[in-house]
Amino acid sequence: MNTLIRTTVTAAALAVVTSACTASTGGDQAPPPVRTSLGAVRLVAYDGCDDLLKGLRERSAANVGPYGFNGDARPMMVGQDSVRADAKARVDTQSPEHSATNVHEAGVDEPDLVKTDGDRLISVTDGTLRVIDTATRKITASLRLTEHDGIPGAPADLLVSGDRALVLMRGGDIMDKRIAGRPAGDTRYVLVDLAGEPKVLGTIRPQGSYVDARLVGSTVRLVTRTRPDITFPEPRPDAREADMIAANRAAIARAPAEAWLPTIEITDASGETTTRRVPCERVSHPAGYTGTSMLTVHTIDLAQGITAAGTDPITLAADGDIVYGTGQSLYVASNPRWWSPIVRIDPPPRPSPRPSAVAPAEEPTVTDPPVETAATASTPAEPAPVETAPADTPTPEPTPTQPPEETEVHRFDITRPGAPVYVASGKVPGRLLNQYALSEHDGHLRLATTLNQAGGRDSSNAVYVLKADTMEKVGEVGGLGEGERIYSVRFIGPVGYCVTFRNMDPLYTLDLRDPAHPRVTGELKITGYSAYLHPAADGRLIGIGQEASEKGRTLGTQVSLFDVSDPAAPRRLSRFFQRDSGSSAEWDPHAFLYWPKTGLAVVPLAQPDRTGVLVLRIGDKEIRRLGMIEHPTRRGEYPYQPGIRRSLVIGDSIWTVSYEGVQVNDMETLDSQAWIPLR
Repeated sequence: MNTLIRTTVTAAALAVVTSACTASTGGDQAPPPVRTSLGAVRLVAYDGCDDLLKGLRERSAANVGPYGFNGDARPMMVGQDSVRADAKARVDTQSPEHSATNVHEAGVDEPDLVKTDGDRLISVTDGTLRVIDTATRKITASLRLTEHDGIPGAPADLLVSGDRALVLMRGGDIMDKRIAGRPAGDTRYVLVDLAGEPKVLGTIRPQGSYVDARLVGSTVRLVTRTRPDITFPEPRPDAREADMIAANRAAIARAPAEAWLPTIEITDASGETTTRRVPCERVSHPAGYTGTSMLTVHTIDLAQGITAAGTDPITLAADGDIVYGTGQSLYVASNPRWWSPIVRIDPPPRPSPRPSAVAPAEEPTVTDPPVETAATASTPAEPAPVETAPADTPTPEPTPTQPPEETEVHRFDITRPGAPVYVASGKVPGRLLNQYALSEHDGHLRLATTLNQAGGRDSSNAVYVLKADTMEKVGEVGGLGEGERIYSVRFIGPVGYCVTFRNMDPLYTLDLRDPAHPRVTGELKITGYSAYLHPAADGRLIGIGQEASEKGRTLGTQVSLFDVSDPAAPRRLSRFFQRDSGSSAEWDPHAFLYWPKTGLAVVPLAQPDRTGVLVLRIGDKEIRRLGMIEHPTRRGEYPYQPGIRRSLVIGDSIWTVSYEGVQVNDMETLDSQAWIPLR
């Protein structure tokens, strides 16, 4: 497994390391990376509505399947959330010390289900926003945001700036609203005034589904995705797929431009509702696109509120679901192969423990690193037989072709007020794991991707460096975990870390100081993998994932402390291991809490017979277990123990949040201090 780790790297230390890299499945030097020619990629505005309609009809028709744009359900993508590179506590003269949402880039906030300013804890669960006073530990205000009583598990996130909160109600999904008779999702962005009794200041109902958002200052950039609003004919039971595709293409040929242009319904503070459609001149497209998905970027200044003037939207005729932001740039990454209506591309495997319901849980252990061994190579799968049609079978209509596995990234300048300004686009082979596979530094964008070969068994991994102003490639380094897939990535300053896994876990360190010549400088082989990496003290890295056997079978949650002060020789100093367990921090980094002041780490942990959060003390050389925090078991016909979703530090206490309530525990003794029910 390849891992990106934060470290202080000196020129002297980097000078002594070699640029050679060994594959994780053996000791031979990896072959030099294959140089890939990346064609020019730019977004192009349509000349007008006629040009837009012609282009979208052509692309959509080429990519429609027998059952519309969703002939094959999209794979479930995991690991889309991110973690702050430096979880520093904000010290306020009037508020207690408190932690913040772990985010990828400092100063760029990310949506989460709970926020705090030290004096208030603001949460949204089951469609209801609640404000908890941290001094009295009582709910002081609540605001129902759904038309009916709270909807259990209704997904929603928060962004907060001062006394303004933007609630992101993530209704629905990207599936067409007519598939399986499901109604369209209720995606809403609700602006709430938190000064005094909470009240709604405005609501935005965009067409489509919520992708992601970033907050810089008081300005939010939101990305939504829409599918063309086209009604495809119901197929006859005996219809051939070729005839179904032909009928769907005929429906596309009749569709107007409005079928693709997203609409936005805006309700301002006075209650007046205005519906707007993104105009043709605000839609752009790359040279290659499917026409089956539109991405729209909305801009909202929370300080100014929501007005009938709209959200200054811009739309891309593109596919994708990865958003990465800095204080100056917003990146939207698209990989058409993920969204192909015909080809299913499975995401990187993320082994999870399958604990037995009857096996007793073993005591947790903190151990020295296991003996490092070589990984066992897996046998490639045999190719599937090719079926041929009888000679008298009519030639079917051409079906959508499988697009190349490559990722397009579009960069926008967000330094000025209003809508983002398009800068440039780039393209690299392979696909991104999540937003942590992207990093902007010193005028360059670094990307780590996995490229699958035919059949999906063979894969290769590489890191590419693009110039941020032109998005042209200036360097690349490959040979990372041949035959494996990326499980976690971290770029910090001029250093990169990448974790790949299949049977063994190599931790690669990369020197990225020279963008034209990035190179691998070190490798550590250990069993298991880290799915999430968090920087600790200088030269230290925390990894959270699964321990595994030498054959790659996962065994339970492991938390590792790595010494990466020497890029040529990364080491594991300590490891905590809990057999038959899993942690949501593997795929949801917002669930992990690290408090640098004391080395406190809080990790969600699920075992066959209990669930809660594991509290650790991570020092310079060792990991020490402090205990577990659990929420009260909910009684009733079907009793269960709620899983803890978030943990925060406020003053001298640990606050934990589940669907059922909020609990306060003493940071030193872990004694329970308060229980605040949310249901």
